[in-house]
Amino acid sequence: MTVRETPFEGLYILENNVFRDARGCFVKPFTKDLFLENGLETGFCEFYYSVNRKNVLRGMHFQIPPSDHTKLVYVSRGCVLDVVMDLRKASGTYGRFFSMELDAKGGNCLYIPKGFAHGFLSLKDGSICNYAQTSVYDRERDSGIDAFSFGFDWGISSPVRSGRDLTFPKLKDFVSPF
Repeated sequence: MTVRETPFEGLYILENNVFRDARGCFVKPFTKDLFLENGLETGFCEFYYSVNRKNVLRGMHFQIPPSDHTKLVYVSRGCVLDVVMDLRKASGTYGRFFSMELDAKGGNCLYIPKGFAHGFLSLKDGSICNYAQTSVYDRERDSGIDAFSFGFDWGISSPVRSGRDLTFPKLKDFVSPF
């Protein structure tokens, strides 16, 4: 695994080794020792995955303090356009976003620190997006930002979204607790 920096402090791309043979492939998205060597959090408390139809847009999600969390995201089937946005007021990248495609073939992960909103657009039917989080789900502190309010072009005008995601405030109306 190679840990690659991004223009955002604490946000990393983890380039995993993908071992392929006649049986298929093998990917190890988490190695505690490597995470510790690179100063990355290892205390994951919950693991989730979602199975998504093409054009499903989930996000932009996060939890507010004290239930905020670091997230490890990867795709084990299909492909997604993954997007994160910096909500840390003191950051030089506040309100800016980072995006990349995550797919099962590449085996890469995105390591997302506390203070970022996260979302993705499924680019293929059946895409499976996996998340590991360093805090447990807290309904009281679960929050989000409208996915079309911060200048990112998702490349789609009518994605499939949840009713909950449609209720999130626009970035300009959001008061960040980070």
